[in-house]
Amino acid sequence: MAGIADAEPIPFPGFDRLILDYAELQAVMSEQRFASWRTALASVMGIYAITDMRDGRQYVGKADGAQNICQRWSEYAVTGHGGNVELKSLTPSTFRFSLLRVFDPSTPASVVDAAESHFKEALGTRKYGLNRN
Repeated sequence: MAGIADAEPIPFPGFDRLILDYAELQAVMSEQRFASWRTALASVMGIYAITDMRDGRQYVGKADGAQNICQRWSEYAVTGHGGNVELKSLTPSTFRFSLLRVFDPSTPASVVDAAESHFKEALGTRKYGLNRN
């Protein structure tokens, strides 16, 4: 009988097809069968959305500078909130994670910051969602 460690690798679906609930995020960040996913996510910076599926409110965040998507999402997999004040009082089991835009690691921080601000404005996450800034 094969164990979880022997599970067949699952191919990475691509950045534009990635939508994970919290349990899936935890599996992606910890299970060997998702190693290629972690490699792909570690290769980019980007803008992501977290949607609370109970009420549809969203949080827009970024991973930039020395931090890639894999590192940032690993924090969410462990804590459920990644240190974000508005997310701390919520139940991460109702969260859905998705990528809005990815960037090469050489992209200037100002470009990533502008994209994050654009998505917060476009999605109304400061006024109606879970972003405080």
